[in-house]
Amino acid sequence: MHEMSLCESVLQIIEHQAQTQHYRKVTAVWLEIGALSGVEPEAMRFSFEVVMQGSLAEAARLEIIELPGIAWCMPCGREVPVQQIYDACPHCGSRQLQIVGGDQMRIKELEVE
Repeated sequence: MHEMSLCESVLQIIEHQAQTQHYRKVTAVWLEIGALSGVEPEAMRFSFEVVMQGSLAEAARLEIIELPGIAWCMPCGREVPVQQIYDACPHCGSRQLQIVGGDQMRIKELEVE
């Protein structure tokens, strides 16, 4: 379950920011997770709860913002929604797509005290 290691990285970022921004507690974390990122939101919720135990984000609420997959169709010249990396263009059927969004995961916002 790679979500556990992702949550450990999130905690490291939170702890680093706590040192530089001088906060002592995190009450909420908003994560943007793209549909093409390979991250399972429910596994992320479980892992977040486990990894944050005993940390400054122990009781933090996790809010997940799911982002759609978006690709650029080279033959059509337009952005199209995709559910998987190797989907075909819904307009022309081409598989010459370049992923332009929805493959990332990032911390969007922290609520701190």
